[in-house]
Amino acid sequence: MPPQFQQNKPIYLQVMDQLIQEIVSRQRKPGEKLPSVRELAIATSVNPNTIQRVYRELEQRHITETKRGQGTFVTEDRALITTIREELKQQYVNDFVHDMEALGFSKQEIIASIQEGETK
Repeated sequence: MPPQFQQNKPIYLQVMDQLIQEIVSRQRKPGEKLPSVRELAIATSVNPNTIQRVYRELEQRHITETKRGQGTFVTEDRALITTIREELKQQYVNDFVHDMEALGFSKQEIIASIQEGETK
């Protein structure tokens, strides 16, 4: 089943974010071949030009590498993957804390809720 896309964010960014998440969560391994543009376009019900843009952006960020005649592969630079993973973690934590503070929770209440959730 194709993914459901958000209306307020460009599709190419959503597909790119999904691939990056799969890479940093180790669902896709360093050096692993990614689906062809056509295969991913069909799987996501997205125009192949959009997927081509995703692959181009990922390559510009050195997250993937295209080998002529072979396809697109996840980078083997584990340090880069770790750096991206840590950046995403910090972004998600900052967003979460910001959203909770906007609801009126103090940092102490947020921490207590997280610790409480870990014991359940």
